[in-house]
Amino acid sequence: MTTKLDIAPSSDRELVLARIIDAPRENVYRCWTEPKLVTQWFAPKPWTTPRAEMDVRTGGSSLVVMAGPDGNEFPNPGVFLEVVPGKKIVLTDAYTKAWEPSEKPFMTVVLTFEDEGEGKTRYIARIAHWSVADREEHEKMGFHEGWGQCADQLEEIAKGL
Repeated sequence: MTTKLDIAPSSDRELVLARIIDAPRENVYRCWTEPKLVTQWFAPKPWTTPRAEMDVRTGGSSLVVMAGPDGNEFPNPGVFLEVVPGKKIVLTDAYTKAWEPSEKPFMTVVLTFEDEGEGKTRYIARIAHWSVADREEHEKMGFHEGWGQCADQLEEIAKGL
């Protein structure tokens, strides 16, 4: 199971998930950038991720579809704002593809991956929301539990690569 790190949000619109993941940085990064891997860990069980499409480059689009236990699907389109291979990914749902604005921007995600030694990775996900109300809504949706469970699932997949 991942080891939690206590990193405070930098503003009242940010949520943070920080972990030491027992897998090499390259593997953790691959789990975020290879669609076949994303579908294996991205949604907290019993939810699933039936599809993921990614053009992993600055300006490239992303579509990750989550499905609830009832089979209803929830598409999550976005755009990569910055990609530093193996080290950093910044993505947002403010755009859907090719800089087409979304109906309701909700968040920008900044992911960092650092070597922690002994084949482990310092993994930090900073989620900046457009408003305090959006951050509060994300917390009520179960951010800490859901993203935490997904980090454990990500670790399991990354360890096996």
